[in-house]
Amino acid sequence: MEGKISLYELQQLIRDSLYLSLPDFYWVTAEIAEIRENYSGHCYLELIEKQEDDKNVRARVKAVIWGNRNRFLSAFFRDATGDYLREGMKILVKSKIEYHELYGLSLVISDIDPAYTIGEMALKRQMIIKRLGEEGVISMNREIQFPLLPQRIAIVSSENAAGYRDFMSHLKGNSYGYVFYTALFEAVMQGAETEKSVIAALDRIADNAEHFDMVAIIRGGGAVSDLSWFDNYNIAFHVTQFPLPVLTGIGHEKDLSVTDIVAFQALKTPTAVADFIVEKAAAAEETLNELIIRINDLTSSEIERKRIVMESLKMRITGSSAALVSGSGMTLDRHRSDIKKSVSHFLEKTTRRLETFLNMLVALDPKNVLRRGYSITTVRGKVLRNSSEVNTNDRIKTKLYSGEIESNVINILIPPAPFSPEGKKGV
Repeated sequence: MEGKISLYELQQLIRDSLYLSLPDFYWVTAEIAEIRENYSGHCYLELIEKQEDDKNVRARVKAVIWGNRNRFLSAFFRDATGDYLREGMKILVKSKIEYHELYGLSLVISDIDPAYTIGEMALKRQMIIKRLGEEGVISMNREIQFPLLPQRIAIVSSENAAGYRDFMSHLKGNSYGYVFYTALFEAVMQGAETEKSVIAALDRIADNAEHFDMVAIIRGGGAVSDLSWFDNYNIAFHVTQFPLPVLTGIGHEKDLSVTDIVAFQALKTPTAVADFIVEKAAAAEETLNELIIRINDLTSSEIERKRIVMESLKMRITGSSAALVSGSGMTLDRHRSDIKKSVSHFLEKTTRRLETFLNMLVALDPKNVLRRGYSITTVRGKVLRNSSEVNTNDRIKTKLYSGEIESNVINILIPPAPFSPEGKKGV
């Protein structure tokens, strides 16, 4: 057969034809499907373009940013956007076409426009917010009634996250001495696994929702790029549909992620979330104290009202008796015995009711509570509510009805742990 050429010669022909036909640099828009950096600092990418359905791929090409250029462009892009080049990101790059006999077609990237990526990220975020609004779910979690006394908290975070440790320290060390039950549902809080991991944690909490009062999504501080993982439709939609109020402490003061926007309450930091919960508990205690005072006032008013009614009835009965005496001695004689019995029965019944009210008030007196054998124990000036607040060899004071006792702690008995869902950590 005449005119035959080798594969290598064909590859050279393709290469030369491409160079002659497409000699210039081209600004190309694409999405990063894969990205990796080798030990030499070269960055290898796979760029794609998707169909309008944003699912199916209609174009794919390999690309490379050589070492020295990669170090410059990466730093430049990060400074401009606050984010790293990563999978799923849309970019605008200046590139030249290269064809290699072994590796085929690729793009050699020499420049990148961060403004395009910033615009794409903002556009994606606005489209998610718009979609949630059109679906009518964006405010659903905020419409859930927050519990009067939040005590059982499900936490979505990483155990190793500094924000989680700050949250727990702030919650347990609150100045009121309140004790909260917490359960950690581990999740990846940044990177490509964030969506899948956070949604899985929320699903596990939903399966045990009856054991919790609220959910806290805790992440803590970090780069601005960390916030973008929570500009996610699926995470946000799960929050809108969640049966419990969700608080977020993702740790960014300037911007709110989409997850923050749909949450019951978005707070700047994990410690701010802890403060919010503690203050809610303090408000509940204040409300209960006000109710106690109101009940006491109503009880006293009711006793006084009954006393006045009794005095009025007594005067009416006395007046009726006098009228009967003056009007008809015979009628008085016939009914005297019945009147005495009725009056005696009424007075006895009313007296018993008054005594019941008085006994209830006396029973609520703290002195009488101590007299019945109860006591108040303090350590370092704080009232003990939980055995975990005291240590061996601590000196404690016990106030009795009469006098006080000082003791040294020899042994501490730990009560059974509260419910902790299988596979989750309770604190």
